[in-house]
Amino acid sequence: MLVHICCAVDSHYFLQKLREEYPHERLVGFFYDPNIHPYSEYRLRLLDVERSCRMLGIELIEGPYDYQRWLETVRGYENEPEKGKRCALCFDRRFEVSAAKAAELGERRFTSTLLTSPKKSLSQLRNEGERLARRYGLEFVAPDYRKASGTQEQNRLAREVRLYRQDYCGCLFGLTIQREQQEKLADELMVPISGQIQPESIEERLALYRRRIELEEAGIDYRIVKERFLNWRLLRGRLRIGTRTVEAHVLPYSTLKRPFTRGRVTETIGDLGLLNRDEVKFATLESYNRLGGWEYPDVRSLIFAPPPFEEELQTRRALLPSPYNLSTLLIVEEIPSSKIELELEARVFEDVRERLVPLTAG
Repeated sequence: MLVHICCAVDSHYFLQKLREEYPHERLVGFFYDPNIHPYSEYRLRLLDVERSCRMLGIELIEGPYDYQRWLETVRGYENEPEKGKRCALCFDRRFEVSAAKAAELGERRFTSTLLTSPKKSLSQLRNEGERLARRYGLEFVAPDYRKASGTQEQNRLAREVRLYRQDYCGCLFGLTIQREQQEKLADELMVPISGQIQPESIEERLALYRRRIELEEAGIDYRIVKERFLNWRLLRGRLRIGTRTVEAHVLPYSTLKRPFTRGRVTETIGDLGLLNRDEVKFATLESYNRLGGWEYPDVRSLIFAPPPFEEELQTRRALLPSPYNLSTLLIVEEIPSSKIELELEARVFEDVRERLVPLTAG
């Protein structure tokens, strides 16, 4: 039986139940989810599915990430709500590719772990699966493992096995609609031009779950703990000195009350040049290198290849010791002596992140 897999939280429980119901059936997992966006989220979900299948001894095949084809499939239905027409088209495409793969491999049956997702319509999934099964000469297996407290058992198992629990279905349109309803920043779609890994970004989670696998392979126990914290994202910025736009690096947790300010540096205290309004501060690249132990030759190099976020945060605190300071802090070649204009839009917001804590004996 070919089992289309959407994510580890659904598949780990679903595959165990299938084994109980079909003890003599060979199960083959098929991860085909081109709807998942961005690609880093796709890699994270696949990583967790690979781990789950290794634990269960299930063969896993990865389908193509044909995202452009998926976009064409749902074109015109971008604003549909969850369980609407866009979702039906999405299921159609994933089920059709899964059915074709099952027929290609000579399997007699196929099914999908989407059937156990509490956010999906069971009847919608069954109707589509049965239609495609008839086309490809297969049987579509459509058990209801949600009933009899199945969803609660699925969640318990996910916590026990420490699976990655995503907080959105997967597609770009579902994510943006959900974040708008929550009045939250869709920071899953933001990656700085520097490539720096931001706090509670998908890239940070991907690194965490890769490290989790390394610990498991080394036989080191661990915990994944959640914490509330103040997060930050830079949306845009530009610095003009006189009539020139100049290169400047914005340090983490820099904010402005309004997205634009102008003024002059009227005072220098230690390594900092202070603008005469809006609490804006400047430091030179020489000071940045000295305090952080870096060797950047110029500001451009810093902009496109900054240090890791947490390490750069330590350099900010060396310049602005208070951990509660949200003043804009810019790194420049030299402290401006002419009139400046600054555009800066950044967001600070409460968030939740996961931390990986290795446990040592004793």
